[in-house]
Amino acid sequence: MTTAVRAANSCSIFPPLFRCRINHFGTTSTFPRNSKIGFQSSSRDLFHDVKHGSIRKFSILSLVDSVLKELEEIKSTKSRKKLLRAPTVMGLASTGELVIDKVEKRVLQKGLLLEFRKDAERKLLAVAQKPDGKKNWMVIDQNGVSSSIKPQQVSYIIPGLENFEHTEISDFIRKAEENMDPTLLEFAWAELLEKNRSVTAEELAEIIFGSMDAVESYCTHLLLSKDNVYFSVVETKGSRSVYGPRPTLQVEELLRWETAKETAAKELGDFVLLLKSIKLMPPHAKPPKGSWTVEEKTHQRIQSLEAFAIDACKTDEQKRTAGVILKAMGLPKLSSSAVNLLVDIGYFPVHVNLDLLKFNIHTDYTEDLLSAAENILAASIDPDEMDRKNLTHLKVYAIDVDEADELDDALSATRLQDGRIRVWIHVADPTSLIQPGSNIDREAMRRGTSIFLPTATYPMFPEKLAMEGMSLKQGQLCRAISVSVTLHPDGSIAEYEVDNSIIRPTYMLTYESANELLHLNLEEESELNLLSEAAALRLQWRRGQGAIDTASIEARIKVANPNDPEPSINLYVANQAEPAMRLVSEMMILCGETIATFGSFNSIPLPYRGQPQSSIDPMTFAHLPEGPVRSSALVKIMRAAEMDFRKPQRHGLLGIPGYVQFTSPIRRYMDLLAHYQVKAFLRGDSLPFSAGQLEGMASLLNMHARLAKRLSNSSLRYWLLEFLRRQPKEKKFRALILRFIKDRVAALLLMEVGMQASAWVSVGTHVGDEVEVKVEEAHPRDDVLFLKEVI
Repeated sequence: MTTAVRAANSCSIFPPLFRCRINHFGTTSTFPRNSKIGFQSSSRDLFHDVKHGSIRKFSILSLVDSVLKELEEIKSTKSRKKLLRAPTVMGLASTGELVIDKVEKRVLQKGLLLEFRKDAERKLLAVAQKPDGKKNWMVIDQNGVSSSIKPQQVSYIIPGLENFEHTEISDFIRKAEENMDPTLLEFAWAELLEKNRSVTAEELAEIIFGSMDAVESYCTHLLLSKDNVYFSVVETKGSRSVYGPRPTLQVEELLRWETAKETAAKELGDFVLLLKSIKLMPPHAKPPKGSWTVEEKTHQRIQSLEAFAIDACKTDEQKRTAGVILKAMGLPKLSSSAVNLLVDIGYFPVHVNLDLLKFNIHTDYTEDLLSAAENILAASIDPDEMDRKNLTHLKVYAIDVDEADELDDALSATRLQDGRIRVWIHVADPTSLIQPGSNIDREAMRRGTSIFLPTATYPMFPEKLAMEGMSLKQGQLCRAISVSVTLHPDGSIAEYEVDNSIIRPTYMLTYESANELLHLNLEEESELNLLSEAAALRLQWRRGQGAIDTASIEARIKVANPNDPEPSINLYVANQAEPAMRLVSEMMILCGETIATFGSFNSIPLPYRGQPQSSIDPMTFAHLPEGPVRSSALVKIMRAAEMDFRKPQRHGLLGIPGYVQFTSPIRRYMDLLAHYQVKAFLRGDSLPFSAGQLEGMASLLNMHARLAKRLSNSSLRYWLLEFLRRQPKEKKFRALILRFIKDRVAALLLMEVGMQASAWVSVGTHVGDEVEVKVEEAHPRDDVLFLKEVI
């Protein structure tokens, strides 16, 4: 680090007494560096002063001594006129001396140029105008803005200036910046350390610039303000500070730290340039996600941005790194900024599901678990083979959404000779393949449930095991647990059986195709019609027991190629009151009631679900239109569900004496627990779980279930909003008024979309009325939807 020597008013290091050209043995000289740091300070380093045709020699130390001597002379000359630019007492203080005389407080006057703290990050120059109250002053800053400042905001009063105009500030700053050379501090530090002296900014200006004029003093003040290596503040009083040279070892350590910081800043700058260049690339040219993990530091920075994007920074360093990157990119320090940046560089897809990342959802299986699943399929041992009832003669209907990957249940029905209807609910039998406590079982429990999103399904079991070994398949022999129920004419349960079985599913139907078959009322599909008749009986009976009908309209979305910027969105809107959905829903409820009765009769600990009856009479809402409007009102008065693991609890919403979820053992671990218990009882084995053990597991499983529901609902809403965002602005949507939230702001159900929203509706409309609305704005990432009524 070399220090250029300036002449006279161009930053000469000599006081006015020694205005000169500096040579070393007849050549222009720079200060030689010490082997460690700083400059050599030997009397052998000679400087030649050409004055009156002769050459005088000075050592660096003699130079500083001369400066210090002159300053002492100035101090002792009492007759000298006090200048605003100079300290009241100009004597240099050694480390052990008091320095209070150096920091005598300056008094603000009109026309003085000062530096003040505008905020935590900015300092500005301003000219004092007039007092503002007892202590404050009105000033006009370098931007021409007038403001009132407190005395403690003043960080420096520039000496030697009076009646300064704010219009001259810009030129003053330019002159000061021209003289900014941080290397000058290194020379001054070495000499002052040798003399064990402290200085004010003005005194240091005299040493390194040869002048205590305003520009030089302010320039020195700036150098000291920005210096983190050579000098430290010894004393401060108001806007005046005294600085002392740091010890050599401390400076060496700080220089190493500065070097490391400069290296880090360069690396950060290179990284920011990389981000900016990739942002400009077309989507197909952006680097793949895996390329960001190759280089360790790049990977760490990307990880910090990702953690910041999902509000999951594990350390302060991650948060700081993300903030520095965003600031360098000119972006606000917000999680949404990090998300957008990661999308722009192709690290995140445009429609990234942040909740999957935020909740650390495991979407893949380890090699060990996949290998264990393969071994189970290869062995294919059925411990219940000799005890299975052959029900392959039955016509079996499996009805589900068309995008279903796992089929847990199927239905059969026949009419007995006495006219009663007998139905079978066949449920897949995964416990014939896995045992409690196995690796596969423990992983299923850890997941708790399959997660169904518009973009993907994340199964509770490895996909191949679930699809090939557990799921019911059309036309193939399948292991099942069959719950058969004979109904009384009023729809109540007359008889029931629970058996291990073997079935051969006949039809795999979607709800839409099942509705069509029911509408056609074909004689050859009499079994399907019988199931519909049984469902109607059951619904009527349950209503008589106090059940509350909450059927409404629901949306389903399937997104193809979700990683594309504009993936295709397939929207399905289902009415839960349609025959096929009623049929399946009633049979699932019937199965749950039967298993609860079976468990109670045989004293089997099971996850019995109940729901206390609401204290509000449902007839209170009888005036509301039947369907979504009434269902919406009734859902709001429902009390929270409860669980018992020893005996059934009445389920007020369903209108049945007890209920156990049993029909989705491939998708829900709570159902699988019920299967473990029932299957052990059917085999005559000891039950694997006590009521207390079930209760302990249930708390964790319920948490997983709530999380899965949250993920599913938020993802569904995101894609519904994306669907609406793409619709033509002039498109109109039918909206059913469910209730009024405040004044004329109503909760609406968009009939063609199957989602709820809110909007202002005109005077004269009532609950249950339909209105037309347009989409004003839809922002999926921000979960924002603005609708406007079409009048």
